[in-house]
This record gives sequence, C-alpha cells and structure tokens, in this order.
Amino acid sequence: MKRLVIALQSLFSRKRLSGKRVFLRPAKRRDALKWQKLRLSSKSFLSPWEPSWDAASCSRRAFMRYLKNSSYLANIDRSYSFLIFKEEDKDLIGGVNVFNVRRGVSQSASLGYWVGKRFARKGYMKEALEILLPSLFTDLRLNRIEAATLKDNVASRGLLEKIGFVKEGICRSYLKINGKWQDHILYSLLSDEYKRKFKQILNN
Repeated sequence: MKRLVIALQSLFSRKRLSGKRVFLRPAKRRDALKWQKLRLSSKSFLSPWEPSWDAASCSRRAFMRYLKNSSYLANIDRSYSFLIFKEEDKDLIGGVNVFNVRRGVSQSASLGYWVGKRFARKGYMKEALEILLPSLFTDLRLNRIEAATLKDNVASRGLLEKIGFVKEGICRSYLKINGKWQDHILYSLLSDEYKRKFKQILNN
C-alpha cells in the first residue's frame, strides 16, 4: 500500500491537469522568462497579498531556485507546485502551490495561489482550482485542504466560497504579508464534502 501511495505522489508531481480554458503543470526551465515578465508586470497588483519581494525576487536565478526547491519538496512529499497556462495560446496566467503536506493522522495540506494582473477576475483561477482539487483528494489521498486569505482580499474569499471552502475563523498574526504580520481568515474543504458536492453536480 505504501508503495502505491508513493507511486501516486510521484505521478502527481509530474502531472499535467487540463481543463477547457486552462491547464496546470509543474514549472520547467523554459518558463523562466514568462514567469519573470508576469511577476514583474503584476508587482503592484500582487504586493498587498504576498510576502515582501523586489525585482531580484523575479530574476532568472530566483526562478531556478524556485524550480529546484519545488522539485525537492515534491520528491519528499512536502509540497507540490504548478504553473497555470491558457490552453488557447499557452500564456502563463499564474501559479498554485499545495504546501505543508501532513501525513499520518492528519492527511492535510495548505493551498496558495496567485494570478497575474491582466488575467484576474476572468474565472481562470476558479477553473484551475476546480481542475486541481480532485487530484488532491485522490492522487495525494488528502482528507483536508486549508487556505488562508486576508480579510480585505474579497476576490480570494469569494473564490474559495464559490468552490466549496468553508470559513472556519480568524488566525491572528498568521503570516507576514507586505512587510507586516496580519490576521487571516482560515477556510477548509474536506474530502467527504467535496465528494458530495461532486455527486450533486453529476446528478444535475
């Protein structure tokens, strides 16, 4: 059984997940320039919701560190990172990270995501997460997925609620965002809840 789980995790870490308008896959070396341009052009848009970063954080060297670290963490079943692209023209839209994977009696992980400014509020991230969620519950055998968002991030809160996440409460000084410790609203989605919702969609 353990070998089967390891095999599924290994497959997931290299998986391409496709939808109608977008697809997700792990980052590759050739994505460096697209990643740099999108992050830099979206800095003012992303800064209020992310840890502090500057132009050096978007260098090719920074991307290669991200690539190496992502591969290492996936190999030890701690984190799985994907970039999101448009199916139509292969434009890079943003990224999603499944991190802090906990096994044993927990079987849970945290979810983070970002989208470039010119692709925001067009439904791309909603589709990307709806593509990803089934694999988290099947391939990774997770029971619980958590996501934390700032109270003022209305778009992110609305997104999580639309795809079935449930608000649990406030985490005080949860993350250092934009240079200061800030409270976050914690959301979660359970495997059983998602399966029930999926059955309802199929039956309608």
